[in-house]
Amino acid sequence: MTTRGLVLGGGGITGIAWETGLLWGLAEAGVDLTNADRIVGTSAGSIVGAQISSEIGLEELYRRQLLPPADDAPLASIGLGVVGRFAVSLLRSRGDITRFGRLLGVASVKAAAQGKTPTVTDRYAQVAERIGGLTWPDRDLVITAVDVTTGELTTFGPHTDRSAVSLEDAVNASCAVPLVYPPIPIDGETYVDGGVRSGSNSDLMVGIDAVVAITPVDRAVGPMRSAAQQLDELGISHLVISPDDAATAAIGKNVLDPAARPPSARAGYAQAAVELDRIRALWG
Repeated sequence: MTTRGLVLGGGGITGIAWETGLLWGLAEAGVDLTNADRIVGTSAGSIVGAQISSEIGLEELYRRQLLPPADDAPLASIGLGVVGRFAVSLLRSRGDITRFGRLLGVASVKAAAQGKTPTVTDRYAQVAERIGGLTWPDRDLVITAVDVTTGELTTFGPHTDRSAVSLEDAVNASCAVPLVYPPIPIDGETYVDGGVRSGSNSDLMVGIDAVVAITPVDRAVGPMRSAAQQLDELGISHLVISPDDAATAAIGKNVLDPAARPPSARAGYAQAAVELDRIRALWG
C-alpha cells in the first residue's frame, strides 16, 4: 500500500488560518488530507496538526478561523529588529544550521530574561485557546522544535522517543518564535520554534511514499532547506502548496495579526479549488 504524508509548515496566525481553510476546501471537495499516515507539524503547523488529529471536524475548525478576533487579542509582530537578528545569526552560522539554532536560542533566552517576550505562563494560555484539552492522538503525529543548547532538531510525538512529553508542551515549544515568544523548558531542556531549522522539516517524511507539503512560509535561506529541496533529496513523490497571490494579499505583512485570520482562512478555502486536481492525482 502507498503511504501518504502531510507536512504542515510554519506561518503564524495567518498560516494556521490559511492551512485550515485549504484543508477544509479540499475535504469538502472529496480529498481529505487529514487521513495521512504521518503528519509533521512545525510552528503554526503544529497547532493545525494537533487540531486535525483530534475529534474536532475540519468544518468546525474552519468556522472558528472565520470568527472575528477578540477586542483584546494580543498583537505581536516579527519586526525589523527580529528580522535583523535572524540575518546576523545566519551570517554568523557560516552555513551550519545547528550553529544557527544555538545562536538564536541564546538570543531568545536572553530576550525572555529581559522581559522582552510574554511570560511562559501567558504564552501557554494563548496556545491553549487553540489546543486546550487536546492530547496526543493514536497515530503518527510529529511535532518539531529546536534545542537551544545543541541547535539540534527535536521531535515529539506518540511514535518518537519523546512520547512522554505532552502535546501541550510540544506545541508550545514548536511555536516559540525566537525573540517574539519565550523559549519553552521541558524536562530540563529548553526549546524554540522548529522553524529555526526548517519552515517545514519535510525530511522527516523518510519512508513515506507520497507527500503533500502545505507551507505558508517556506524559504531556502543560508543553511535552511525548503520543503521541495528536502523532498527532492529523499526522492519522494510530492507536491508543495504555498499561498497564491490572493492568499498572499489576504495574509498581509504581519503573519501574527489576528485581524488577518478570517480573510486568510477564506483565501485558503478558495485556493483549494485551484489545487484540487493535482493534489487528487497524487493523493488518490
